[in-house]
Amino acid sequence: MTLDRPQVLNDADRWRAVLDRDARFDGAFVTAVHTTGIYCRPSCPARHPRRENVTFYACPADAERDGFRPCKRCSPNTQAFEAAVVEQVCAYIERHLDENPRLADMGQAAGLSPHHLQRVFKRALGISPRQYADARRLERLKARLKNGQAVTDALYEAGYSSSSRLYERAPGQLGMTPAVYRKGGRDMDIRYTVEECPLGWLLVAATERGVCAVSLGDTPDDLETALRADYPAAAITRDDAGLGAWVKPLLRYLEGGQPHLELPLDVRATAFQRRVWEALQAIPPGETRTYSQIAASIGSPKAARAVGSACAHNPVSLVIPCHRAVREDGTLGGYRWGLARKAALLERERQQHL
Repeated sequence: MTLDRPQVLNDADRWRAVLDRDARFDGAFVTAVHTTGIYCRPSCPARHPRRENVTFYACPADAERDGFRPCKRCSPNTQAFEAAVVEQVCAYIERHLDENPRLADMGQAAGLSPHHLQRVFKRALGISPRQYADARRLERLKARLKNGQAVTDALYEAGYSSSSRLYERAPGQLGMTPAVYRKGGRDMDIRYTVEECPLGWLLVAATERGVCAVSLGDTPDDLETALRADYPAAAITRDDAGLGAWVKPLLRYLEGGQPHLELPLDVRATAFQRRVWEALQAIPPGETRTYSQIAASIGSPKAARAVGSACAHNPVSLVIPCHRAVREDGTLGGYRWGLARKAALLERERQQHL
């Protein structure tokens, strides 16, 4: 679906779209029929009303304020309407990444004010249009870097207007500079330590910017092998003494102590993953939330499955407490380090906060 419809619509354009059942205009307006008291999408397959019985509204909320009900056949309610808007705006962003599209341009193309578009988009996806564009641009860049393309060529082809714009954002989004990412972590120094803990073994790894990995396992060898697989070209060295200050609070937590895990982090994440991880950190110790509850808390109520994926890709367990996410029926669901460890972590927290 694309935004190649007229950017400024009059009632004649809207009526033609209704007669043509043109799905390109879904999300641009709704059609309310006075004789039935129902409003529809432009593409609704129902029998066409008479023109004199029709009023056009910019959005479902406006039609409902005047007493109209959503059509059961085409489901033009607020959620469906907003989904259509967001789908089309996402397509618009994809086509204009090289141009760094402005919110005003997107709003004009969607037939919404910039402020309204911002609210609709964020309510549907949990991120702003700019954050979505940044994430898509970053995905393009990462794909090109992984294929061995030169950084300068990759950044411009991915839609970055300048190298300074890329590098000012890269540490927070990539966890490393673009050149280092392209080389699989080459020239990147990672220090790690492994300590025995009540749940087996604990590995903590860090760059000069902060902690990049916290993992649990049955043996030190397994944990070290996994770390090297994540950063195959990095310089990885063991540093028990240097990382002691960061390991101690994690060990205290695993031994049942009060969790104070505000450690500096150096992790790669999409904008959506960061929102999920922030929501996980906001869950009080001893409590859990379902994936749907977490999705709703970040403004993306339909993204429960994506929340589960973000939990699974959390590289710093314990610091970002993905063990507090559970299935809809309250059962534990999956956990990268094993369900027994997840249950033990939750029980420790509950006991601490009785």
